[in-house]
Amino acid sequence: MNPRARKPYFSLVLLFVILNAVFIAGRAPLERAGFDQSVLLIGNVLLFLITIGSFLVGSRGLKSSNPHAFLRSVNGSVMLKLFLCVIAAFIYIATFKKQLNKPALFTLMALYLVYTFVEVSALTRMLRNRSENANG
Repeated sequence: MNPRARKPYFSLVLLFVILNAVFIAGRAPLERAGFDQSVLLIGNVLLFLITIGSFLVGSRGLKSSNPHAFLRSVNGSVMLKLFLCVIAAFIYIATFKKQLNKPALFTLMALYLVYTFVEVSALTRMLRNRSENANG
């Protein structure tokens, strides 16, 4: 894999590493605020893995000669990620009804939006670079 192809993954990996560092280093303040560190860490890993899979689906649409394929692949990948995250949330809620950690769950919902924004930004950058390379 050439360095230019790895570059779009960098922002996702950086976000994942920074969030995990904050969750691990800030254990005491997070617990005082009512957050469960293990829920945040496991949720962040799940969000990262689902986002990488979604990113791969979206980037596959860039290879198509059909101009609408990119939009379809991005929309499909975002919907796939949404459904997988909703399923994971329902499993967590059904499993830990009484010990449900709402602050961590709502934080993970916000992180879903952050991961989605970073993913779509990277895909859009890749599309722009592809257009520039084709025209220039």
